[in-house]
Amino acid sequence: ALAKARVKAEVLAPFIVPPRTRRRAVFKIKNLPQGLHIGFHAAMSHTVIDMHQCEVLTPGLFALVGDLRARLEVEFGVGEAAELHVTETDTGFDCAFRWKRKLTPNLVAELSRALSGIGIARLVMNGETVFETAIPTVALGGVPVALPPDAFLQSTAEGEAGLQTRVAAITARAKTVVDLFAGCGTFSLPLARAARVHAVEQSVPALAALAAAARAPKLKPVTTEARDLFRLPLTALELSRFDAVALDPPRAGAHSQAKLLAASKV
Repeated sequence: ALAKARVKAEVLAPFIVPPRTRRRAVFKIKNLPQGLHIGFHAAMSHTVIDMHQCEVLTPGLFALVGDLRARLEVEFGVGEAAELHVTETDTGFDCAFRWKRKLTPNLVAELSRALSGIGIARLVMNGETVFETAIPTVALGGVPVALPPDAFLQSTAEGEAGLQTRVAAITARAKTVVDLFAGCGTFSLPLARAARVHAVEQSVPALAALAAAARAPKLKPVTTEARDLFRLPLTALELSRFDAVALDPPRAGAHSQAKLLAASKV
């Protein structure tokens, strides 16, 4: 594909992660006459496949599905559907519901009672906190980060470590690095062990989490900037302040920023 686009590039061998290591998932939930189904959509379909085996999710995340199935069925009317975003963190599961229901005091009480004791650190529904028993926390490059609700992480810790190692090797001589689409600090925090880092990200909660974590000892200074890189990418002049750029955009890519990177001398 690269050759057809007249791009010459080194393509590394795939980094293979072990089975049962994916720590993030978006579960589809639907209550059918035969019971509550929790799993994923069938291919090219909105049919929810009730998941009873998985070679991809962590054992903890897979076990959570069974607990949810047993405890949530009474909360759903027949035909009712929802979506649950879950991340397994070092301090428990961080869960965020997308549900047409309105969060009422009664529903808060019911969900808190139904979902207690199964390892959920925080439950958010439609942007409102239902309960929080612990702050969901992960270590990024060995630095603890308190995550905002529904934060983005690499899907596996093993894959994340592989990416961090590769980026650190490429930028080993850089004294200043700008991390674009920095998120909560997947690259900014480990890079800050050797270089001054400027982290740019649109999400203010993610940047706040990164900035708080960057106060950890033995890190070089980390500055942050809230900025929409789709509409306002860094210019060639702005990029000239840095020795290296780490760029990890969303799935939609970063066309405007890539053009300015190509025009820069970084």
